[in-house]
Amino acid sequence: MSGSAAGATAATGGCSVGGAGLAGRLPSRILELIFSYLELRDLLRCALVCRHWNRCLSADENSEVWRSLCVRSLGEEALRSDILCNLPTYKAKLCSFQHALSSNDCSRNVYVKKNGFTLHRNPIAQSTDGARGKIGFTEGRHAWEIWWEGPLGTVAVIGIATKRAPMQCQGYVALLGSDDQSWGWNLVDNNLLHNGEVNGNFPQCNNAPKYQIGERIRVILDMEDKTLAFERGYEFLGIAFRGLPKTCLYPAVSAVYGNTEVTMVYLGKPLDG
Repeated sequence: MSGSAAGATAATGGCSVGGAGLAGRLPSRILELIFSYLELRDLLRCALVCRHWNRCLSADENSEVWRSLCVRSLGEEALRSDILCNLPTYKAKLCSFQHALSSNDCSRNVYVKKNGFTLHRNPIAQSTDGARGKIGFTEGRHAWEIWWEGPLGTVAVIGIATKRAPMQCQGYVALLGSDDQSWGWNLVDNNLLHNGEVNGNFPQCNNAPKYQIGERIRVILDMEDKTLAFERGYEFLGIAFRGLPKTCLYPAVSAVYGNTEVTMVYLGKPLDG
Protein backbone atom coordinates (compact mmCIF):
# COMPACT_ATOMS: atom_id res chain seq x y z
CA MET A 1 0.00 0.00 0.00
CA SER A 2 1.34 3.46 -0.88
CA GLY A 3 2.07 6.14 1.71
CA SER A 4 -1.14 8.10 1.13
CA ALA A 5 -3.32 4.98 1.29
CA ALA A 6 -1.49 3.80 4.39
CA GLY A 7 -2.04 7.21 5.93
CA ALA A 8 -5.76 7.02 5.22
CA THR A 9 -5.90 3.58 6.82
CA ALA A 10 -4.07 4.82 9.90
CA ALA A 11 -6.30 7.87 10.16
CA THR A 12 -9.40 5.73 10.19
CA GLY A 13 -8.02 3.10 12.52
CA GLY A 14 -8.09 0.26 9.98
CA CYS A 15 -11.10 -1.70 8.83
CA SER A 16 -11.90 -5.37 8.54
CA VAL A 17 -13.77 -6.93 5.64
CA GLY A 18 -16.96 -6.82 7.63
CA GLY A 19 -16.63 -3.11 8.32
CA ALA A 20 -15.70 -3.51 12.00
CA GLY A 21 -13.39 -1.19 13.89
CA LEU A 22 -13.28 2.59 13.97
CA ALA A 23 -13.40 2.97 10.17
CA GLY A 24 -16.63 1.02 10.06
CA ARG A 25 -18.24 3.57 12.37
CA LEU A 26 -16.89 6.80 10.87
CA PRO A 27 -19.51 8.88 9.04
CA SER A 28 -19.21 8.81 5.26
CA ARG A 29 -18.60 12.57 5.15
CA ILE A 30 -15.42 12.12 7.24
CA LEU A 31 -14.17 9.32 5.02
CA GLU A 32 -15.01 11.41 1.96
CA LEU A 33 -12.86 14.25 3.28
CA ILE A 34 -9.92 11.90 3.82
CA PHE A 35 -10.36 10.18 0.46
CA SER A 36 -10.44 13.53 -1.36
CA TYR A 37 -6.67 13.84 -0.77
CA LEU A 38 -5.82 10.49 -2.38
CA GLU A 39 -4.83 9.62 -5.93
CA LEU A 40 -6.75 7.17 -8.11
CA ARG A 41 -4.51 4.16 -7.49
CA ASP A 42 -4.99 4.60 -3.73
CA LEU A 43 -8.76 5.06 -4.03
CA LEU A 44 -8.99 1.79 -5.94
CA ARG A 45 -7.15 0.06 -3.11
CA CYS A 46 -9.31 1.73 -0.48
CA ALA A 47 -12.44 0.47 -2.24
CA LEU A 48 -11.25 -3.08 -1.51
CA VAL A 49 -10.64 -2.56 2.22
CA CYS A 50 -14.23 -3.08 3.36
CA ARG A 51 -17.86 -2.66 2.34
CA HIS A 52 -18.19 0.66 4.19
CA TRP A 53 -15.27 2.23 2.32
CA ASN A 54 -16.52 0.80 -0.96
CA ARG A 55 -20.01 2.26 -0.46
CA CYS A 56 -18.52 5.64 0.39
CA LEU A 57 -16.55 5.70 -2.86
CA SER A 58 -19.24 4.27 -5.13
CA ALA A 59 -22.43 5.87 -3.78
CA ASP A 60 -21.96 9.29 -5.35
CA GLU A 61 -19.89 9.72 -8.53
CA ASN A 62 -20.16 13.51 -8.10
CA SER A 63 -18.82 13.52 -4.55
CA GLU A 64 -15.97 15.73 -3.35
CA VAL A 65 -13.66 12.73 -3.71
CA TRP A 66 -14.14 12.52 -7.48
CA ARG A 67 -14.39 16.30 -7.95
CA SER A 68 -11.06 16.90 -6.22
CA LEU A 69 -9.35 14.16 -8.18
CA CYS A 70 -10.82 15.51 -11.44
CA VAL A 71 -9.48 18.99 -10.77
CA ARG A 72 -6.01 17.65 -9.96
CA SER A 73 -5.87 15.27 -12.92
CA LEU A 74 -7.66 17.14 -15.70
CA GLY A 75 -7.25 20.78 -14.73
CA GLU A 76 -9.77 23.59 -14.92
CA GLU A 77 -9.40 24.07 -18.70
CA ALA A 78 -10.86 20.69 -19.55
CA LEU A 79 -13.55 20.87 -16.86
CA ARG A 80 -14.72 24.32 -17.98
CA SER A 81 -14.88 23.41 -21.67
CA ASP A 82 -17.75 21.62 -23.40
CA ILE A 83 -15.50 18.70 -24.35
CA LEU A 84 -16.91 16.58 -21.53
CA CYS A 85 -20.50 17.84 -21.75
CA ASN A 86 -21.87 14.35 -22.44
CA LEU A 87 -20.34 12.91 -19.27
CA PRO A 88 -22.67 13.48 -16.29
CA THR A 89 -20.33 12.79 -13.36
CA TYR A 90 -16.83 13.63 -12.16
CA LYS A 91 -15.98 9.93 -11.99
CA ALA A 92 -17.01 9.48 -15.63
CA LYS A 93 -14.87 12.48 -16.63
CA LEU A 94 -11.89 11.00 -14.81
CA CYS A 95 -12.43 7.62 -16.50
CA SER A 96 -12.51 9.38 -19.87
CA PHE A 97 -9.21 11.08 -19.13
CA GLN A 98 -7.67 7.71 -18.27
CA HIS A 99 -8.74 6.45 -21.74
CA ALA A 100 -7.83 9.57 -23.75
CA LEU A 101 -5.44 9.75 -26.70
CA SER A 102 -1.91 8.97 -25.59
CA SER A 103 0.91 11.49 -25.83
CA ASN A 104 3.34 8.55 -25.63
CA ASP A 105 1.78 6.38 -28.34
CA CYS A 106 1.52 8.69 -31.31
CA SER A 107 3.43 10.12 -34.26
CA ARG A 108 6.29 12.49 -33.47
CA ASN A 109 4.44 15.08 -35.57
CA VAL A 110 1.47 15.37 -33.20
CA TYR A 111 0.96 16.24 -29.56
CA VAL A 112 -1.92 16.12 -27.08
CA LYS A 113 -2.98 19.57 -25.87
CA LYS A 114 -3.12 20.64 -22.22
CA ASN A 115 -6.82 19.73 -22.01
CA GLY A 116 -5.71 16.09 -22.25
CA PHE A 117 -8.22 15.12 -24.95
CA THR A 118 -7.30 16.96 -28.16
CA LEU A 119 -4.61 15.94 -30.62
CA HIS A 120 -2.87 18.69 -32.61
CA ARG A 121 -1.10 17.81 -35.85
CA ASN A 122 1.88 19.99 -36.71
CA PRO A 123 2.11 21.26 -40.33
CA ILE A 124 4.56 18.65 -41.60
CA ALA A 125 4.63 18.08 -45.37
CA GLN A 126 4.17 14.63 -46.88
CA SER A 127 3.37 12.85 -43.64
CA THR A 128 0.35 11.04 -42.24
CA ASP A 129 0.20 11.04 -38.45
CA GLY A 130 -1.90 9.25 -35.88
CA ALA A 131 -2.38 8.36 -32.24
CA ARG A 132 -3.79 5.52 -30.17
CA GLY A 133 -5.81 5.70 -26.97
CA LYS A 134 -4.04 5.07 -23.67
CA ILE A 135 -6.01 1.89 -22.99
CA GLY A 136 -6.95 -0.97 -25.32
CA PHE A 137 -9.76 -3.48 -24.99
CA THR A 138 -9.91 -7.27 -25.11
CA GLU A 139 -13.44 -7.68 -23.73
CA GLY A 140 -16.66 -5.81 -23.07
CA ARG A 141 -18.48 -3.09 -24.99
CA HIS A 142 -17.05 0.40 -25.27
CA ALA A 143 -18.03 3.73 -26.80
CA TRP A 144 -16.17 6.95 -27.46
CA GLU A 145 -16.76 10.16 -29.40
CA ILE A 146 -14.40 11.70 -31.95
CA TRP A 147 -14.63 15.01 -33.78
CA TRP A 148 -12.42 17.20 -35.97
CA GLU A 149 -11.85 20.82 -34.98
CA GLY A 150 -10.28 21.91 -38.25
CA PRO A 151 -10.13 20.95 -41.93
CA LEU A 152 -10.08 17.24 -42.75
CA GLY A 153 -7.63 17.54 -45.61
CA THR A 154 -7.49 14.73 -48.16
CA VAL A 155 -7.60 11.92 -45.57
CA ALA A 156 -9.13 11.81 -42.06
CA VAL A 157 -9.62 8.35 -40.59
CA ILE A 158 -11.13 7.16 -37.31
CA GLY A 159 -11.26 3.60 -36.05
CA ILE A 160 -9.23 1.06 -34.11
CA ALA A 161 -5.75 -0.42 -34.22
CA THR A 162 -3.62 -3.03 -32.52
CA LYS A 163 -0.37 -2.06 -30.80
CA ARG A 164 1.53 -3.18 -33.91
CA ALA A 165 -0.15 -0.73 -36.30
CA PRO A 166 2.11 2.20 -37.32
CA MET A 167 1.15 5.70 -36.23
CA GLN A 168 3.20 7.56 -38.88
CA CYS A 169 4.06 7.08 -42.54
CA GLN A 170 5.29 9.07 -45.53
CA GLY A 171 2.82 10.73 -47.88
CA TYR A 172 -0.85 11.55 -47.45
CA VAL A 173 -2.55 8.18 -47.08
CA ALA A 174 -5.28 6.44 -45.11
CA LEU A 175 -2.98 5.19 -42.36
CA LEU A 176 -5.70 3.42 -40.36
CA GLY A 177 -6.73 0.48 -42.49
CA SER A 178 -3.50 0.40 -44.47
CA ASP A 179 -2.57 -3.01 -43.03
CA ASP A 180 -4.14 -5.98 -41.26
CA GLN A 181 -3.54 -4.34 -37.85
CA SER A 182 -6.07 -1.51 -38.18
CA TRP A 183 -9.64 -0.76 -39.26
CA GLY A 184 -10.79 2.71 -40.27
CA TRP A 185 -13.52 4.91 -41.70
CA ASN A 186 -12.24 7.74 -43.90
CA LEU A 187 -14.55 10.67 -43.19
CA VAL A 188 -13.48 12.43 -46.40
CA ASP A 189 -14.78 9.86 -48.92
CA ASN A 190 -16.85 7.58 -46.60
CA ASN A 191 -14.71 4.53 -47.43
CA LEU A 192 -14.15 1.67 -44.98
CA LEU A 193 -10.51 0.53 -44.93
CA HIS A 194 -8.72 -2.61 -43.76
CA ASN A 195 -5.64 -4.52 -44.89
CA GLY A 196 -4.88 -1.87 -47.50
CA GLU A 197 -8.22 -2.35 -49.23
CA VAL A 198 -11.50 -0.46 -49.49
CA ASN A 199 -14.25 -2.52 -47.85
CA GLY A 200 -17.12 -0.51 -49.32
CA ASN A 201 -18.81 2.78 -48.57
CA PHE A 202 -20.18 3.74 -45.17
CA PRO A 203 -22.89 4.34 -44.21
CA GLN A 204 -24.56 2.09 -46.77
CA CYS A 205 -27.19 4.42 -48.13
CA ASN A 206 -27.71 6.59 -51.18
CA ASN A 207 -26.07 10.02 -51.03
CA ALA A 208 -24.68 9.54 -47.54
CA PRO A 209 -23.94 12.97 -46.03
CA LYS A 210 -20.31 14.00 -45.69
CA TYR A 211 -18.80 14.73 -42.31
CA GLN A 212 -19.16 18.32 -41.05
CA ILE A 213 -16.42 19.94 -38.95
CA GLY A 214 -17.27 19.73 -35.25
CA GLU A 215 -19.78 16.92 -35.73
CA ARG A 216 -19.39 14.23 -33.08
CA ILE A 217 -19.11 10.65 -34.30
CA ARG A 218 -19.68 7.92 -31.75
CA VAL A 219 -17.57 4.79 -32.15
CA ILE A 220 -18.91 1.55 -30.65
CA LEU A 221 -16.57 -1.40 -30.16
CA ASP A 222 -18.15 -4.69 -29.13
CA MET A 223 -15.47 -7.19 -28.18
CA GLU A 224 -18.11 -9.84 -27.42
CA ASP A 225 -19.64 -9.78 -30.93
CA LYS A 226 -16.32 -8.67 -32.51
CA THR A 227 -17.88 -5.68 -34.29
CA LEU A 228 -17.16 -1.99 -34.82
CA ALA A 229 -20.07 0.39 -35.41
CA PHE A 230 -20.61 4.14 -35.70
CA GLU A 231 -23.29 6.68 -34.78
CA ARG A 232 -23.77 10.27 -35.91
CA GLY A 233 -25.61 12.30 -33.32
CA TYR A 234 -28.29 9.89 -32.13
CA GLU A 235 -28.52 8.06 -35.47
CA PHE A 236 -27.07 4.55 -35.60
CA LEU A 237 -25.21 4.29 -38.91
CA GLY A 238 -24.72 0.53 -38.79
CA ILE A 239 -21.96 -2.01 -38.23
CA ALA A 240 -18.86 -1.15 -40.22
CA PHE A 241 -16.64 -4.16 -39.44
CA ARG A 242 -17.36 -7.71 -38.29
CA GLY A 243 -15.12 -10.58 -37.29
CA LEU A 244 -12.58 -8.50 -35.39
CA PRO A 245 -9.71 -10.53 -33.93
CA LYS A 246 -9.51 -11.57 -30.31
CA THR A 247 -6.65 -9.24 -29.47
CA CYS A 248 -6.20 -5.92 -27.70
CA LEU A 249 -7.72 -3.14 -29.81
CA TYR A 250 -7.20 0.59 -29.23
CA PRO A 251 -9.17 3.65 -30.31
CA ALA A 252 -7.13 5.41 -33.01
CA VAL A 253 -7.15 8.34 -35.43
CA SER A 254 -4.96 9.50 -38.32
CA ALA A 255 -4.75 12.93 -39.96
CA VAL A 256 -2.83 14.77 -42.67
CA TYR A 257 -3.90 18.43 -42.50
CA GLY A 258 -1.49 20.84 -40.84
CA ASN A 259 -2.67 22.35 -37.53
CA THR A 260 -5.89 20.38 -37.58
CA GLU A 261 -7.11 19.11 -34.20
CA VAL A 262 -8.97 15.93 -33.28
CA THR A 263 -10.68 15.32 -29.94
CA MET A 264 -11.56 11.92 -28.47
CA VAL A 265 -13.73 11.40 -25.37
CA TYR A 266 -14.29 7.92 -23.94
CA LEU A 267 -17.91 7.41 -22.83
CA GLY A 268 -17.81 3.95 -21.25
CA LYS A 269 -20.34 1.22 -21.95
CA PRO A 270 -22.72 2.19 -24.78
CA LEU A 271 -26.39 2.66 -24.00
CA ASP A 272 -28.69 0.31 -25.87
CA GLY A 273 -31.71 1.71 -27.67
